[in-house]
Amino acid sequence: MEKRSNKANKSALITTNDAILESISDGVFTVDAEWRITSFNRAAEEITGVSRKEAIGRRCPDVFRSSMCETGCALGQTLKTGMPVIGRSAYIIRADGARIPISVSTSVLRDSRGRIAGGAETFRDLSEVETLRRELEGRYHVGDLVSRSPLMQQVFEVLPAIAVSPSTVLVLGETGTGKELVARTMHALSPRHKGPFVAVNCGALPDTLLESELFGYKTGAFTGANRDKPGRFALAKGGTLFLDEIAEVSPALQVRLLRVLQERAFEPLGSTRSETADARIIVATNKDLAEQVRRAAFREDLYYRVNVIRVELPPLRRRKEDIPLLAQQFIDRFNRLQQKSIKGIAGEALSLLMAHDWPGNVRELENIIERSFILCNEGIIGIEHLPGELTARSIARSGPADRHKTQDLLEAEAIRTALERHSYNRLSASKELGMHKSTLFRKLKKLGIALPKQDGRFRPA
Repeated sequence: MEKRSNKANKSALITTNDAILESISDGVFTVDAEWRITSFNRAAEEITGVSRKEAIGRRCPDVFRSSMCETGCALGQTLKTGMPVIGRSAYIIRADGARIPISVSTSVLRDSRGRIAGGAETFRDLSEVETLRRELEGRYHVGDLVSRSPLMQQVFEVLPAIAVSPSTVLVLGETGTGKELVARTMHALSPRHKGPFVAVNCGALPDTLLESELFGYKTGAFTGANRDKPGRFALAKGGTLFLDEIAEVSPALQVRLLRVLQERAFEPLGSTRSETADARIIVATNKDLAEQVRRAAFREDLYYRVNVIRVELPPLRRRKEDIPLLAQQFIDRFNRLQQKSIKGIAGEALSLLMAHDWPGNVRELENIIERSFILCNEGIIGIEHLPGELTARSIARSGPADRHKTQDLLEAEAIRTALERHSYNRLSASKELGMHKSTLFRKLKKLGIALPKQDGRFRPA
């Protein structure tokens, strides 16, 4: 009687376990000592596209086409060492050929004597998380440009459309705001991306030398011209020509530039024949060109010719919410260049960066991070690694209002990071931040933090 009771209890337990495995959203399968699949739950069928009938009895590598089968099987590692693997990232190829990102956890199965009899693997479909990640990258990244600022988001929204247009573009912004980076991004997104990108700083060369650099010259055009030299317009054929500091060009050279933009043709020095200018033109300046026109320092007709499409870059002091993002981007870059492993910036050091006015804009921030790398060999960048003049000036200038604004910016960064880590699941993020969900909602509204249309709370139907 007791034996029948124990058998009934065991049967009921097996039925309950099966019901639990069938109800969860993670895929679960088990294998025996010969790597043959012995169980395969409903979620495993849905994620892999392989039916239970097809899977059971077959060897695991014959059912799963996983990246780990080539680089190191997590379940094989567990069966060899007896130690579980938790949350390893990989991907599988579904039965229909789709590539599915997954997170894998494994454990051993033991018999009644405690001997390893097989293994169990749990895997989670990360397709939704990957979609959210790409959506966030799309919102914060355009080419090599990175920003969370609403001001820069306006630029991000129009940049792809501007890039595919053949029209001349005028990029305005203070020194160090990244005008050339914007020009390179437009080139990379344009139909001319396979062609060359040629940049010229018009303010760095005297007028006579700049003319020969732009248009080139023929042999004998002047003393010392012993051979033909193509100019930047010729070198940029099929690509993009970026003319930086266009306001520094002399009135005489402005006339020649106007002709090139109007007629799409130019004559090298010493030549009697025109050559076609087959290059998309992007110009940039840190000056107010309209004011330059009023002062008769810049030709009005050339101004209207280059001001077909205008892109204005805000200074870093108006987009301070980007400082943590930009700083981390520079840290990642210098880690690669200098073979270091700096993890980030300490909170106190970041507060000083947020309180700074940044007259040199993004370029100044990059220089400060590079300088910090000289003093910081590992770990995180602290106050002691920042330039002394930055530390003294920031502390002297930071009043109560500045500290309050800095606190809001740091809090917004912490909230964004927590939301991204939890795939925008507000409840999970609020728990990590140690605040009630309603408090998180109020702070999202107060700090103006935008959320994606889809969050991490539900799976798509």
